[in-house]
Amino acid sequence: MIAQAIFHKVLKQIKVGGLVVHFPNKTTIIYGSDKPYFEITIKHPRVIRAILRQPTLGFGEAYMAGDIEIHGAIDQVGRLLSENASVFETLGRFALPVHRETNRRSNQRHQIAHHYDLGNDFYKLWLDPSMAYSCAYYKQPTDSLEQAQTQKIQHILRKLQLRKGQSLLDIGCGWGELLISAATQYGVRGYGITLSQQQHALAQKRVAAAGLSGIITIELLNYQDLALRDLTFDRIVSVGMYEHVGRGNHVDYFRAIQKLLAQGGLSLLHTITSPTDEPNDAWNDKYIFPGGFIPSAGNTLKLMEGHYFELQDYENLREHYALTLDEWLRRYEEHKTQIISMYDERFYRMWRLYLGSSASGFRYGPLGLSQFVFTRRSQGGLPLTREHVYQ
Repeated sequence: MIAQAIFHKVLKQIKVGGLVVHFPNKTTIIYGSDKPYFEITIKHPRVIRAILRQPTLGFGEAYMAGDIEIHGAIDQVGRLLSENASVFETLGRFALPVHRETNRRSNQRHQIAHHYDLGNDFYKLWLDPSMAYSCAYYKQPTDSLEQAQTQKIQHILRKLQLRKGQSLLDIGCGWGELLISAATQYGVRGYGITLSQQQHALAQKRVAAAGLSGIITIELLNYQDLALRDLTFDRIVSVGMYEHVGRGNHVDYFRAIQKLLAQGGLSLLHTITSPTDEPNDAWNDKYIFPGGFIPSAGNTLKLMEGHYFELQDYENLREHYALTLDEWLRRYEEHKTQIISMYDERFYRMWRLYLGSSASGFRYGPLGLSQFVFTRRSQGGLPLTREHVYQ
């Protein structure tokens, strides 16, 4: 009863939006002054105690177990949290310390496998055929996911200002689509690295099927190990990998780029960012991205400049990622029966919560999607305008 009283006191402070809570004792209370965004049913008193001990972990685990039911669009949970951030921060006063995964070089492959080695067949269910698992680029909100992912790759390749015969390194190359497009359209030589065995295997098959085995190399390798080799590249790109580098390790990333980028070269970094450097919340760290860390755009730029790089172009695609996640979630939910048969109901609910909360994080919360284009300082010969990006 004490836990429910505390919970009630916090929720009474909601000022924006609202929610309906059906408590285990069969009482129903409407919180907030506006039309409720969603309803939840809490099936056991232990859920409230778990939320007070660790808000995101307690809520997430209860939803996964079926001890909480969410009625309404799942992304509205994150909306309510974001629009009433100061209210829900008071729950942290009761939270217990929680263990978070340490991101060390020795366990990075295991952490990547936790997310990306769930099986290529799983990702094929809800990604587009290119297997692009990062923010798409929408010219119109009505663009299809397939169209938007193609536009994203083209947008990045134009920013890289590729020329025939150049070498392109893709750090965290995923299933290889960006390298295949670059080699096919611009005649560059590609080199991709990933720590995911599943991605590595399928990327190699896709490169071979495209007839590019002699042009593109895909290797199962840590970027820090690549930096120990006597190699340089004209262009370096990284899309959706920097978030996995881990707290305190971003300096290693820029040291590696400093070593690997050829004189006169250019690099593009595409990463989720936040206004402040933010560790994973406890639920995300335990179940989705162990060891992950969302960097701030400001500190990323400081590290960049501290390694004698100069920012040439910056773009925030925050709204594009919300649209991307909307479509991923829609496709994911369409395959509910198949995903439950592949894994189980708990897994289905876990990933549904992840995709929905991520969408609200970009649409209503603090998350951004930053694209940095940078070179070594005092480097001439670059275009005087940005016309090449939109040709």
